[in-house]
Order: sequence, then C-alpha cells, then structure tokens
Amino acid sequence: MLKNIFGKKGETPQDTETISLEIEGMTCSSCSAHIEKDMKGTTGVVSCSVNHETGKGEFTFDKGELDKSAVVDVVNNIGNYKVKNGVETADCCATDSGSSEPKEVTNNKGNNDYNLIIIGGGSAAFSAMTTANGLGLSVMLVNGGLDIGGTCVNVGCVPSKHLIRAGESIHKASHSPFAGITPIAPKVDYGQIIRDKKELVLAMREKKYLKVAKSVENVTIVEGWANFLDNKTIEVNGATYTATKFLIATGATTNIPNIEGLKEVGYLTNVSLFDLEEKPESLTILGAGYIGLEIAQAFSRLGVKVRILEFTDRVLRTQTEDVSAEIQKQFETEGIKVYPNYRIERITRDESKIIISGKDATTGKPFQFFEPGHIVVATGTVPNTSKMNIENAGIEITEKGYIKVNNQQETNMANIYAAGDCTNTPAFVYTAAVEGKNAVLNGFNGENKKADYSALPWVVFTDPQIAGVGLDEKEAEAQGIPFQVTSLPVEEIPRAAAALDTRGFVKLIRNTDNDKIIGARVVAPEGGELIMEAALAVKYGITATELAETFHPYLTMSEGIKIAAITFTKDVAELSCCAT
Repeated sequence: MLKNIFGKKGETPQDTETISLEIEGMTCSSCSAHIEKDMKGTTGVVSCSVNHETGKGEFTFDKGELDKSAVVDVVNNIGNYKVKNGVETADCCATDSGSSEPKEVTNNKGNNDYNLIIIGGGSAAFSAMTTANGLGLSVMLVNGGLDIGGTCVNVGCVPSKHLIRAGESIHKASHSPFAGITPIAPKVDYGQIIRDKKELVLAMREKKYLKVAKSVENVTIVEGWANFLDNKTIEVNGATYTATKFLIATGATTNIPNIEGLKEVGYLTNVSLFDLEEKPESLTILGAGYIGLEIAQAFSRLGVKVRILEFTDRVLRTQTEDVSAEIQKQFETEGIKVYPNYRIERITRDESKIIISGKDATTGKPFQFFEPGHIVVATGTVPNTSKMNIENAGIEITEKGYIKVNNQQETNMANIYAAGDCTNTPAFVYTAAVEGKNAVLNGFNGENKKADYSALPWVVFTDPQIAGVGLDEKEAEAQGIPFQVTSLPVEEIPRAAAALDTRGFVKLIRNTDNDKIIGARVVAPEGGELIMEAALAVKYGITATELAETFHPYLTMSEGIKIAAITFTKDVAELSCCAT
C-alpha cells in the first residue's frame, strides 16, 4: 500500500482541497472502514469519509503534499478497491439521468479482463450478476437477441399470463354457473389489451432488470453476440474479452419443425403472436404442450377461432392420461378442437388461406385444413447454444444442443459454468435464478451449492390450472417405490361445490412403506395455488396421515389436499362436510 510517501505527517496544511470519488468493490461497512483507516494513515490526507452504501468517499488533502491523481492512486492500491474511471465523481448529490440503459463501469482487473463474464440477459444471468457484484467481483454481462430480461419478462411468463388473465375475465363475464345470473358478453378492445400488455412488459423490464442493472457497481453490460475464441476468451462486436470464469445463460427459443413449406408460408411464435395488435381471424397451433395449451385457451377466450394439431397421441404428453383427458375435455367444452396424432407433411398457401396437409396416424387417412389466419408454432424449445462457437471452448453438449452440467452447474471445462434453459436441467425461470446464483457461489466461494429438484413445483396456466410436484404413479413404479394413489374429484371439495365450479381433481401419491407424500398432481381452478402445500409435504417428508390431521380452514380450496389425504384410508362418500 502507498502510505507516508508524499510528505511529513502531522504538519498543518496550508492549502486544502476536497474531492468526491466513486469507489468500486465495497460490499459492507468493513470495506469503508478499511479505506478510511488506510487513507487517514497517508501523509497529506487531512480527513476522509467513505460510505459503502453510496459507493462514494470524500477526501480532504493538503495540496502542498498531494494532488488529485495521487489521492486516486492511494485508493487504488488499497485492497481490491478501485476509483471508478480513475477520476472524481461529478457531484456528490448528482441525480440519475433518467436513462433506461444499464450503465457501464470499469472492471477491477484491467481493460477487457474480468473475474466473470456472463453470456445472457435473463433470470439466470441477472441472478448470477447480482450475486457476483455482492462478492465484489468484476463482471461483464453480454446480451444479444431478446431485450434485457430474457424470455420471461419479454415474451414468456409476463405477457402470456397477462393475456391469459384477460381471456379469463372475458370468459367469466360471459359465462355463469348460477341459474339466477344472466351473463352478458363484454365489449372487448383487442388492440388495447395488447397495448396494455406491451406497457406491462416495459414496466416490468424497467423495474426488475434495467433498474437492477443500473444499481450494480462492478458490472459492465455489453449488447451483442458473444463468440468463444477459446475457453478463456470471447469476441463481441469485434473486441476481445477474457475472464477467470464464464457463465453461459443464453436460454432457449422455439423449436421450428422441419415441415415442407412452413418457412415459405410463414408462421408466428409466442414472440410475434403476443405483439399483434390486430386480432387474428383464426389460429392453427402446432403443438399441445404447455405453451400451446396456454396460447390456445387465452386466444380462444379473446375471440379467436383456434384449433390444435398435435404430433403425439394426446395433449400434454409428459403427464399421465388422466391429466391429459381432463384438460382436453375442458378445451372441447370451450370449442377448441384438438387433433392428436396428426402428422403434418406439407404446408402451402393460395391467395386467401394456408393449406395444411398430412396424415392421421391413428386411422391412416389423409387430412387437409384451411387456415385463413395464422399458423403458430409451439412445438417445444431448443437451447441457444449454436451461434457462439461453443466448440472453440471445448464445452460438451447433448445431442439436442443442451450444455451438459453437473448438479453444481459445472461444465466439463473447469472455468466455465452454465445455468438456465440452455442446460440439461428443468426449464423454469425460478430454477434458472437459483442455478445462476449457485454457479457464482460455487465458482468463486467454493460453496458446493446444489439445486434440489425433487420437490420442484410447476404449473400450466390453463383454466383449470394443471400443477404438479414430485413423482407421478408411473415414475414411482419405474423407480421401484411402493406407492398408493388417491384421486379426489374437485366436486368433493366444499368450496368448489359452493362456487359451482367442480372441474378437475386432486391426486396424491404416497410411499406405502413410510406414508410419506412423494408426489401430487392437481387439475383445478387456481390449482397452482394448491400445489405448494404438496410441495412442502414432498420436500420435508410429511406423511399423508399428518396432512389429513392438519387443520384446514373450511370452504377453502386448500381443504382439497386434506380431504385427498384422508381418502387414502377412507371413502370420501363416508365423510361429512368438515372431514376428519
């Protein structure tokens, strides 16, 4: 450290000056105390005050002993702290400029060399960024493609759930299970709904991502595509950057099937569909997974004629047949036609419509559909790993392009981690956030953090909602676990009976050796709110008996979990209203 080298300590200064410096690398009060102690021991420094929360320090010095650059040099040689840009800040009371763009700061390793480079700008990337910033690391975040915030806020969770809720509002206003209520179809301004969606996305991106990016002190954000030159170097916009460690968090995008004529005719995905301000006349959706189902029901309720063509034998093929049948029954009630086992062979267009041709795999008969509106592709996702020259870094990927990681987010390269939808882990925004954080803590603190997916809850936001956690009966059987299944019709839940909305069921799976709940599946109105109780049961080894004996408020939907647990040993027909 540079101390006592500028003059004689203790002499009365004749001419002083005070400067304000913005200092990077402070994470707590000990950091500011460290800087103050060292600066006060430096000849020529009359007084100093450092605040780790604002990231600023004020220094009064004897101009006969020091100058501004010397003060900056002293700070830069204390630990890992650095004066931002090597110059004093403009004004200690300066206000934000109002810009929405993330600010760029100088890193503390040197030009274009960082402790951590993050490739991606979504949930995993931001979780990693804020974690690394808290550790005082120099970080560069490279974002290309979607706006900052990634899929969830821009084209996924936020806009889709907004449109789903809009559709539900229309549906509930125009349908009533009560004989004494005559519903009236509401007036719908489709364009306004989409414009409101866009405003919501902008607000959420600003609040949850751009403002967060502006608040971090040790992070440089660069817009562009990253390409690996080797396992320690990337190129972005013609410039090269190096880092001690890397985190790849590039997410995934819609998988476009190889169907003759599809690209020539044109198609929409959730990215483009959600921005259409003119209501489509009709939609043919390719794919009956959770994205396809959510889109289909939302847009049907918004007044669009919808059909679904599914390559496999049923909707939501990853779930058991009872789940698929229940949601398909609801779709048919609402006039959404689902065609399972329909294999599309070619797509063409004439002047007024799209022509979809193929074969029904069940009957072997050919089919032909005419679509006057749009085709929407919802046939799963593929990882965004193909445009970064990942092979130059020696990173192993799966046959489908996902980055192989272990349970600590490590790739086969010791200095490269990966998190989120680009990896071979569950593809949820909340798992991505945990994985991004764990990658940083493991890479720089050696904490050996692991994500535990055994009690991972998930929700499909159709109406009724589909939710699950843990094992279903087929998975339990495959693992050789002795199990019992109980399935409670929603009509047996007093709250649902009172509301005249009895769609769906609550299914629990228990281990018969120890009575512990090992899984649950719920198809019910607001089923996503019910699943957390089951998730906690799976996570903490709660037994079916304990669930059955736990007080649940009468006339709540959550009481369905209790009643389902009771039916492992009792017939629901023998239970009174306040079941015990």
